[in-house]
Amino acid sequence: MSFTTSGSFPASLVPAQNRMALQSNYLNFDSATGGGTFAQQYLPELYEAEVERYGNRTLSGFLRMVGAEMPMTSDQVIWSEQNRLHVAYRGVTAAAVAGAGSTNITVTLNITAAENPSLNGAIRQGQTILLSDVATGLVTAKALVQTVTSTGGGITNDILTCSLYETTAAAFPAGLVGAAACNVFVYGAEFGKGMVGMEGSIEPNFTQFSNSPIIIKDKYSINGSDTAQIGWVEVATEDGTSGYLWYLKSESETRLRFEDYLEMSMIEGELMTNANVAFQYGPTGGSSTVKGTEGLFAAIEARGNVYSGFSGAAAPGAGALGDFDEILKNLDKQGAIEENMLFLSRATALDFDDMIAAQAGGGYASTAAASYGLFDNEAEMALNFGFSGFRRGSYDFYKTDWKYLNDASTRGLDKEIDGVLVPAGTTTVYDQMLGSNIRRPFLHVRYRASETEDRRFKNWITGSVGGAYTSDLDAMEVHFLSERCLVTQAANNFVLFKGA
Repeated sequence: MSFTTSGSFPASLVPAQNRMALQSNYLNFDSATGGGTFAQQYLPELYEAEVERYGNRTLSGFLRMVGAEMPMTSDQVIWSEQNRLHVAYRGVTAAAVAGAGSTNITVTLNITAAENPSLNGAIRQGQTILLSDVATGLVTAKALVQTVTSTGGGITNDILTCSLYETTAAAFPAGLVGAAACNVFVYGAEFGKGMVGMEGSIEPNFTQFSNSPIIIKDKYSINGSDTAQIGWVEVATEDGTSGYLWYLKSESETRLRFEDYLEMSMIEGELMTNANVAFQYGPTGGSSTVKGTEGLFAAIEARGNVYSGFSGAAAPGAGALGDFDEILKNLDKQGAIEENMLFLSRATALDFDDMIAAQAGGGYASTAAASYGLFDNEAEMALNFGFSGFRRGSYDFYKTDWKYLNDASTRGLDKEIDGVLVPAGTTTVYDQMLGSNIRRPFLHVRYRASETEDRRFKNWITGSVGGAYTSDLDAMEVHFLSERCLVTQAANNFVLFKGA
């Protein structure tokens, strides 16, 4: 109800003689029903502490778990990675030499400048090779290289004349004949008595990669008048503690959001492939060409392994195991790093749990014992249907949910990325801070820093409010800045799980 005329009460509103909360003396100041907007007669109970309805909202922490941070002084970081040790070629052309009783074949190696900068093939006279068909890998033949003829030019076609060990040219397997029909690798050499030694040598080469840092900025601003409106709020911080904030409540959330951006930019970063893209901020901010940076996902898609549609929708248990074995076979062809970490979305993590649990009924005594033999089957028993780690083949895997892939305000919005497999191996790098070689993981966050400037995480205040007196602006502006990039080394050992 509301007042009808100034200084009078409506007929149904009767003041009480004592301080009693009665229906007849209740003042309704609800502006939506015609009441006033001034202070209420009875103040409501107020919860000072905020309710964490979204739990811990921060997402950063992934790179702190699996990576390292190191300073850099330049605007580009370059690193080199070893190539394979043994000599092999894919999709070569083999043909039997005509002539009755001939035991010779010719093998043409198509060697591009990118594969071999010297334009000379790495297979030499006197070496022994094995050929296998491209289609199945089941048809094989072994041969001794007699002569090597190089055509030279921009693309060299080294022609090998070889003697077969196990068969004749007439019986040379048909599955190996044809353009780009077989693969070949060197498994040794053979020389007769008194012959000269191996001619030529193989110069090792390497593959070089680079990345550039990007500048990440954010800002929080509040005018001087609003800072005078004192109001304290007890809030819970993301590290589990609590405290009181005044007008800097928004500044605190800006800082937390910026810290998440630092990691998210390293994960999602993309190189700018469009030429001459200029970025202009504000009417007087000037313009600058942006170049982007290669993030984790981009590096794995460019140089690593991508598996789409893990486990399928039909049978997560049985289907996932077959899919996972395909991944293991591919890891065997790469670095074969024994320990690996799986950071997965909720759906994919459950697929892994179902995959492991399905083995209990599939005849594996060890998993059946783990499911039943360790429990007393008591009524109060709490069953654990999740798995934090497992071993398959010669690999150990440690599994965890990745909040970044589940949060509704980040990758939880889409189903493109289901998870990532990160090797737990290390590499030797030179640490500028320590001045020595140390062991580092394959992921490095490099940030710009020098003796006078550290751009890992810069934070400063401008304006004329809050203790800052840098300009005549009647406000306090809190600035955040970082300049960094991610170095993803040995990306061939990473696996990116993508939706089908």
